[in-house]
Amino acid sequence: MIGLVRSAWPGLVVAAGLLAATVAAAQDAGPANTLQELRRDLSSCLAKQPLSAASRITIVFSLRRDGSAFGKPRISYSQLEGEAEQQQRFLAEVAKAIDSCLPLKVTPALGGAIAGRLFTVTFGTPRPQRTI
Repeated sequence: MIGLVRSAWPGLVVAAGLLAATVAAAQDAGPANTLQELRRDLSSCLAKQPLSAASRITIVFSLRRDGSAFGKPRISYSQLEGEAEQQQRFLAEVAKAIDSCLPLKVTPALGGAIAGRLFTVTFGTPRPQRTI
């Protein structure tokens, strides 16, 4: 039985690599056509941006039909930690992350559905769980 597992291991590694490549290619295949695809694309882009502080901030923004930002994103919630310099660095990193991910690639059909609608994104560390 162990010999069977050892001989199957390289095949599983290759299959996992092919699956990961297929998923990555599907994500980069084209513009988002559904809200789920839009969320996936935005989340994967924002996840690539490093954040340095243990702060939290929620940004509200609106999109145009072409996937670009409509107006300036607004802060609807913030809990900034650390010294003033760390807080300013965190805010600059969030602004850079938003700017680097917009405009999103969307189909004309999805563009018509999202135009002018508000989207909310929260950056930072999750809130600690309260113990009772």
